[in-house]
Amino acid sequence: MIAEKTPTQRVPPAAIPQIRMVESTDIFRGQTEIMIKHEGVIYRMKITRQGKLILNK
Repeated sequence: MIAEKTPTQRVPPAAIPQIRMVESTDIFRGQTEIMIKHEGVIYRMKITRQGKLILNK
C-alpha cells in the first residue's frame, strides 16, 4: 500500500516576520564589554580574545 502525502501549505514571504539583525561593531563601538538591562536585570556581554561572545547575568 502506498501512503499518500498530505500537501504542505506554503507561507507567502510577506507573512514571514523579519528578524532584526544588528552588527556587533554597532553595539560595542570599539569596546570589548557592554552592559544590557533586560526586565530590570543587568547582563554583561563580552567579546573574548578568540572573538566569541559571552553573556553573563
